[in-house]
Amino acid sequence: MTTLSSKLVASQKYFFAKIVVDAVMQLDELLPLNMIGIKKVQGGAMEEYQNVVDAEWEILYRKLQKIVESGAKVVLSKLPIEMLQLNILLIACGGAVLSTCYDISDSVLGTCEVFEEKQIGGERFNFFTGCPNTKTVTLILRGGAEQFIEECERSLHDAIMIVRRALKNDLVVAGGGAIEMELSKFLRDYSRTVKGKEQLIIGTMAKALEIIPRQLCDNAGFDSTNILNMLRQKHATGGIWYGVDIHNEDIADNYEACVWEPAVVKINALTAATEASCLIVSLDETIKNPKSNVTPPGIPGRGRGRPF
Repeated sequence: MTTLSSKLVASQKYFFAKIVVDAVMQLDELLPLNMIGIKKVQGGAMEEYQNVVDAEWEILYRKLQKIVESGAKVVLSKLPIEMLQLNILLIACGGAVLSTCYDISDSVLGTCEVFEEKQIGGERFNFFTGCPNTKTVTLILRGGAEQFIEECERSLHDAIMIVRRALKNDLVVAGGGAIEMELSKFLRDYSRTVKGKEQLIIGTMAKALEIIPRQLCDNAGFDSTNILNMLRQKHATGGIWYGVDIHNEDIADNYEACVWEPAVVKINALTAATEASCLIVSLDETIKNPKSNVTPPGIPGRGRGRPF
């Protein structure tokens, strides 16, 4: 008690004595001093602070008791979980987000057959299996570098959007530049029936459509000139679905090879490209910022160019 006879704490020495004894009794047989932490909080009396802590724990215990009485086995907090993932979980398992632990009924509780917590890499994930409304999916990507994972996510997002488009619009066309080559052939034939400058515009658009299969060949390291010549000959003889065969460095019937793309994607791409081209052509005048004629000051050099 002598150590607690300081002028500042002497009036509460019995209170602090009990705290000290209880703290030391919690240690192991070696009584390591570094196992007792002391946090300092300004404001209020120390005994008052202890009363506040006791009141907070009492509130927490009451909330936990209400959760146990409701029959809930798993409790999730919005703080460590993204709201998007929480909404996905609510759709799959049912239930609702609550702001209080009182009056919890079965109507606001979700269900699943198995709940597991697994370690994946350096993080832990919660797995809910056997959910009654399993209409949601969560993909976990693992990779050695962050750039690889980001690129993988972008590729998966593009693929998911294409599949969604295909399910919503069941009209498909052959991919691999097949539809572009057929449109190019159609426009080239049609341009020969048109007089005036319109013939030149239609022919130019037909040539522009061949950029898609040409770029596919360049990306794959193929001879684009040879591949495009074979595609022109095949489409001229009625092979409307022939496109670039990436696997064999050749051309193939991509419709039979199940290389499909949603027709709505092609329609949107052609519409956007046409509107952009029309906008550029409709410009009457462009403004160009004149190049500055200010000569930057010379940098003194060494040797003969060094100033004296």
